[in-house]
Amino acid sequence: MAELDDFFAEVTRLISAELDWLIPADGDRPQSLRDAIRWSLFGGGKHFRPALLIAAGRAFGASDDKLKKTAAAVEMLHTYSLIHDDLPSMDDDDLRRGRETCHKKFGEASAILAGDALQALSFQVIADDTKLAVETRIDLVSRLAKAAAKMVVGQQLDLEAEGRETSLDDIELIHRNKTGALIRFSAEAGAIIGGADQDEISAISKYGERIGLLFQITDDLLDITRTTEQLGKTAGKDVAADKATYPSLYGIEQTRVLASETHRDALDAIGPLGERAAKLRQIAEFIVSRNA
Repeated sequence: MAELDDFFAEVTRLISAELDWLIPADGDRPQSLRDAIRWSLFGGGKHFRPALLIAAGRAFGASDDKLKKTAAAVEMLHTYSLIHDDLPSMDDDDLRRGRETCHKKFGEASAILAGDALQALSFQVIADDTKLAVETRIDLVSRLAKAAAKMVVGQQLDLEAEGRETSLDDIELIHRNKTGALIRFSAEAGAIIGGADQDEISAISKYGERIGLLFQITDDLLDITRTTEQLGKTAGKDVAADKATYPSLYGIEQTRVLASETHRDALDAIGPLGERAAKLRQIAEFIVSRNA
């Protein structure tokens, strides 16, 4: 996986530079809000969603210059969701990526406002991207808005499912929205910017949908098989909160089987794209290998 590690590192450099330009350390007041935003934006991680977008875009010949702002917007929206998910009224977590969550460091009010600002800015970044045609920007903003709304729906469903008996359909509905919607958008956006045709976008969309589920399946497994130090966030939170997860329904081994099946579905979806999709296949392998 060394090649993929290099790719993630390359994307991190690209996106970090873009985010630093879009939201510099110094600028308009209040500085406290800017600090809270940057604390969360530059908190580490592989930048998986931007990497997925860039991999999909490059598969169809898009330049990084055309991809980087939408990829940065995806990271902004994702970061907003993490800030709000960690709040005491939501998942109530004190640790994210190995350090204090935004609300623990800056207070709940500032954390809420930092998330609000990042959500708004994510749409502005795409709308203002003159490297893209106006029609493309409108399409991307519309799709991102739908993904953002689905994330909210997923979070509400997740909260309502705590402590209740759930089915596979219930769990998939939660995670298609809460986790999968933005991952699916990331894959679709890269293909759209790359000028993919409708059949190709459909293939990438199906891949993104399965990758989104695969990501959550493995995340559920990691919550009960890894330590807090390994995860960089509090381990065992799902069990403690009696959340609806794949292992709670199937157990660990059957959940691993489901991960393998979902991984295969993702690869089948991009089979027609041939060698162009090599990086997307590596990303799928990276996700499924997290639970090995």
